[in-house]
Amino acid sequence: MAAPMKTNEAQVHELVLDLTNPEKRETALLELSKKREAFSDLAPMLWYGLGTVAALLQEIISIYPLLTPPALSAHASNRVCNALALLQCVASHQTTRTHFLTAHIPLFLYPFLNTVSKTRPFEYLRLTSLGVIGALVKMDAPDVINFLLQTEIIPLCLRIMETGSELSKTVATFIVQKILLDDTGLTYICATPERFYAVSTVLRNMVAALVNAPSARLLKHVIRCYLRLSDNPRARDALRHCLPEALDDDTFGNLLETDPSTKKWLMHLLYQLDSNTPQVGPGQPM
Repeated sequence: MAAPMKTNEAQVHELVLDLTNPEKRETALLELSKKREAFSDLAPMLWYGLGTVAALLQEIISIYPLLTPPALSAHASNRVCNALALLQCVASHQTTRTHFLTAHIPLFLYPFLNTVSKTRPFEYLRLTSLGVIGALVKMDAPDVINFLLQTEIIPLCLRIMETGSELSKTVATFIVQKILLDDTGLTYICATPERFYAVSTVLRNMVAALVNAPSARLLKHVIRCYLRLSDNPRARDALRHCLPEALDDDTFGNLLETDPSTKKWLMHLLYQLDSNTPQVGPGQPM
């Protein structure tokens, strides 16, 4: 008589247990990364499983020696990215997010964001790491922004916004946008001229690059960042002198015709910069 088939839940439980077995871990990482969206309770199972998070962190740390000099193979990149996908699951779950932050797990990803090699394994590693941070900021939770502002995430994202692939640039810009949309984040970036100009200079360079290589989704995030910066009175004054001409001369007119919301944001931005009327919004001196 054939043995009864295991239920999906039983299979997932067994795979989580396999993460702590070095001989079974690679297969478990692959299978769980495939099932993570279909199994809503995977995040608590991973977080509260005995030794599970330690096993995931072990996978991440084991890659560090391959970062400098760059020696990351496609196989090694795929394996660690499967571990990162499971951490993204933990980061985006309501019951485990706070624990994830309290344990400072995102800091283990920063060495990956700090790499500069443009080979496919490194690009995939950066993009997947950005996905974990992106999952955190998507939740619009003040504790996430407060945590990130105490780390080096902004300069790391700014560098990727200038040097990464289009997809990595888009995710990194989205993260900076979500930080700006938080009142504490906007105040932080506009608190000193150095922080403001670090962000605005990268945005300006991105606009210049978009003139030659248009991307509607990347332009959307860039314009949203500029619009949010304009909510700060001192930043608004500065933007009147450093906003790229390409945003004010219909360079992106054809691109924006297919994206009414971004076109509306740009019109609002230009109105705010043209207006001397006091705006409503957090305003801290730079």
